[in-house]
Amino acid sequence: MPLVTSKELLQDAQRNHYAVGAFNVENMEMVMAVLAAAEETNSPVIMQTTPSTVRYAGLDFYYANIKTAAKRASVPVVCHLDHGNSFEIAMQALRAGYTSIMIDGSKLSLAGNIALTKSVTDACHCAGVPVEGELGKVGGKEDDLENSDENPYTDPDEAREFVEKTQVDLLAVGIGTAHGVYKGVPKVNLEVLEKIRAVVDIPLVLHGTSGVPDEQVVECIKRGICKVNYATDLRIALTNGLKKHMSENPDNFDPKKYGVQGMSEVKKYVVDRMLMLKNQK
Repeated sequence: MPLVTSKELLQDAQRNHYAVGAFNVENMEMVMAVLAAAEETNSPVIMQTTPSTVRYAGLDFYYANIKTAAKRASVPVVCHLDHGNSFEIAMQALRAGYTSIMIDGSKLSLAGNIALTKSVTDACHCAGVPVEGELGKVGGKEDDLENSDENPYTDPDEAREFVEKTQVDLLAVGIGTAHGVYKGVPKVNLEVLEKIRAVVDIPLVLHGTSGVPDEQVVECIKRGICKVNYATDLRIALTNGLKKHMSENPDNFDPKKYGVQGMSEVKKYVVDRMLMLKNQK
C-alpha cells in the first residue's frame, strides 16, 4: 500500500487508547526487519531517520527503502523525519516524499522554537504532511543530538501556547526520558504528562524510550502518549546479531549471512515492542 501520514495513524491511536511504534532505521536490513515485525503483529508502523542517518546515505535513499517496504506491506507505513534540526532539512525531507516531519527547536527559546516550528507547519500543511514539534528536553546523547539534564520537563502552560501558535500536529514532550543508553533505571514523570494532557488535545510523543521498562511505557500510553520512539535498542540488537554470527562463523565473508542474523535480532525486539504498544487497545 502507499505510504500514509503519521496524523492518520496517531489520531486513531488517540481515539482507541494505544500507541504506534516509531523505529529508527539506518540501513536496508533494519527496514526489512521492522517491516517483518509489523507484518507478523499486524501493526501500523512509523520508520524514521535522524539528520545524522540522512547524512550517511541521503534522504532519497531512505525514502526509497521505506516506500518499497510500504508497497510490500499489508499494514500502514509512515516515513518520518526524526529530530529535523533546521527548516532546510525539513523542506528537503518534504520534497523527498517523507509523509511526516519532525522539527526539533527544543534547544531554542520558547519564542524561537515557536517561530521555527510554525515556519515548518505552514509549509508542510500546504502539502498535507503533518508536523511533530518538541518542547522541553529529552536528555542524553544519540547521534549528534545532545541535551543537558537541566530543566528537562515540558511546562504544561508553555505546551498549550506552543500548540496554539504553531498548529503542530504532534508534540514530543520532556518527562524524564533520555536518548542513548541509560546509566541507571529511567523514571518518567507521570504527573507532568497528566498536566500536559489536560491542556493539549493533540497526540503526544515519547522520545528516548529504549531501555524504559514496559510498565512505565504502558502508564504513559494511559495518559496520552500515542507515538513511542525506539532507536538505541535497535542498533544494539542489530550489532549483537552480527557479532554473534561472526563469533560462531569467523571465516564468513558473505554479508547476507550475518545480515540475516542481525535482522532476526531486530525483528524479535520490534515484535515485542509492537505487541506491548497495541495491546493497550
